[in-house]
Amino acid sequence: MESIHTVEVFDQTISNDQPVIIKFQADWCPDCRRMDMFIGDILEEYNQYNWYDVNRDELPEIAEKYEVMGIPSLLIFKNGKKIAHLHSANAKTPEEVQEFLQASL
Repeated sequence: MESIHTVEVFDQTISNDQPVIIKFQADWCPDCRRMDMFIGDILEEYNQYNWYDVNRDELPEIAEKYEVMGIPSLLIFKNGKKIAHLHSANAKTPEEVQEFLQASL
């Protein structure tokens, strides 16, 4: 999963005409570390999509713009628009993440 560190790269990344999946997280977040333990298998299963990582503390203006109130959160973008958002409260297990991806992609 490639990390995004600037607003410019973020804006360029989400403008793709194919869905892109962006994980919002922070270094201090225990739930984010828990997701890291299972996200690898999901990445392999959904490897036809591009996955990116944003540290919400590094780019708080993006987190605010797209209403990322809790982390980890997964957002799916296409053509510069947010088309799906898995909020942190519903992103605690591999099953929840897979259900979100199946319903949203």
